Amino acid sequence: MVGCDGAAAPPLDAVPDGPVSPTDPSRWVAPVPGTDGYWFEIAEPTGDPEHAGAVLGPLLADLVSAEGDTLHLAKLLAARYEEIELLYTISEILGRTIGLEQAAQTILEAVSSVVGATRASILVYDESAEVLRPVASLGRDVSRFGPLRVDSETIAVRVFREGRIISYDPRDPNSSPPKSESGRAYRGSAFLSVPILYPQPDGPPRPIGVINLTDRIGTDAFSGGERRLVAAIASQIGAAIENARLVARDVARKRLQHELELAHDLQMKLLPSPDHLGPGVDVAAICRPAETVGGDFYSFVRLSGGRVGVMLGDVSSHGFSAALVMALVLSAAAIHAAEEASPDDTVRRLLESVEADLAETEMHLSLFYGVVDPQHRSLHYANAGHPHAFRITGSGETVRLTATSPPLGLSGPETIAAESSEWVPGEDVLFLVSDGITDAQDASGERFGEQRGLELAIQHRTQSSQAVVDAVIAAAAEFDSGRRDDRTILVLRS
Repeated sequence: MVGCDGAAAPPLDAVPDGPVSPTDPSRWVAPVPGTDGYWFEIAEPTGDPEHAGAVLGPLLADLVSAEGDTLHLAKLLAARYEEIELLYTISEILGRTIGLEQAAQTILEAVSSVVGATRASILVYDESAEVLRPVASLGRDVSRFGPLRVDSETIAVRVFREGRIISYDPRDPNSSPPKSESGRAYRGSAFLSVPILYPQPDGPPRPIGVINLTDRIGTDAFSGGERRLVAAIASQIGAAIENARLVARDVARKRLQHELELAHDLQMKLLPSPDHLGPGVDVAAICRPAETVGGDFYSFVRLSGGRVGVMLGDVSSHGFSAALVMALVLSAAAIHAAEEASPDDTVRRLLESVEADLAETEMHLSLFYGVVDPQHRSLHYANAGHPHAFRITGSGETVRLTATSPPLGLSGPETIAAESSEWVPGEDVLFLVSDGITDAQDASGERFGEQRGLELAIQHRTQSSQAVVDAVIAAAAEFDSGRRDDRTILVLRS
């Protein structure tokens, strides 16, 4: 320390332990009170140097103390600045559009650099497999890590299950390393294992992973500040992981929705248009799947001699599996109907084509196939267990076209038979609906039933087939907007 006149201070080994008045009366030297290694000098003192020293000493002691506090605060600020910079860096990393694993590796390297760990890892919970999977590591190739079952007793798994920090400080005589499964242990003495938590808005924080740090550079222990810092970073990582999962799920949902829409469009395109029959035939049909795709279908074909073949089927399920069976049946039906065999032979050949698929999927289907022959004023049909098939006469009388065999898939081809009914061209109406219409229920549980649909068909029987279809499908939708099953209707006038 320099003297009060600004003169250079002598070397420390020349400084006495207490105030001195050397032979040279121009020097007076004394230690700063309450400090270690600080002293002051009064050069060329006048008056009483002891008195001057007693006044200056406490003032200099306060100054030295303030300087020490300032240095300590500067060190704390430097450490806090490093931590703040790290948190800001991690926020930037997580804000970029990069993959979770890449972000986790970058974060792990930044955290390890600040806390001085040379080995570290981040593990994320895989809910489907119930394991912790490593996504980033330092000091060891992440590909060499295997997943950890969440029912094991490793330290990382315990941290995940219990949602709390587990650490070890070898300097603490009262601390001992936590037990772990044999073959899994930290190589360094001190370690820090922190849960990665996601703060749920409607419940307690949910553990979704773990960050592990060990093999410190220098002092082999993690301070309380470092524990708090890593815990804060783990919270950031937790939010990022959950956001990444939500984004991935949203992308997958949108992709699935897009695929479902494509499947729906494809299925609807499989159903023929009435325009294919040409003039002279008034036919209308509509199919409304309960889900994006379904198991109901219809078809019609123009046959020789002015005849028209119509088919309506209902697979015993709905959704994707039923849609696949529906596509197979519809393709086979188009082939066999074009052969112009009798209705029972057509249905028999159809069953032989799809019997193995029905058995494999454990499904069956009700199916009605009828051939209207205006020239011979007849309707020939095979009804494989389809309950809702009717002929409505010009006078409004309803004739049920009863089943001639069990549903396809519940018995063999030999059980299939045919029946015939009268047909009056220009007056009679063929009315086919699936049970998605008849089984529709209102809020009280009452069924829409057959009779409501028949009454609407009778009421509109002199109008176009499309008018009948529109009236029935609208009434069923108004009666029950929930649509628990596929709804299909086909109406033919010839």
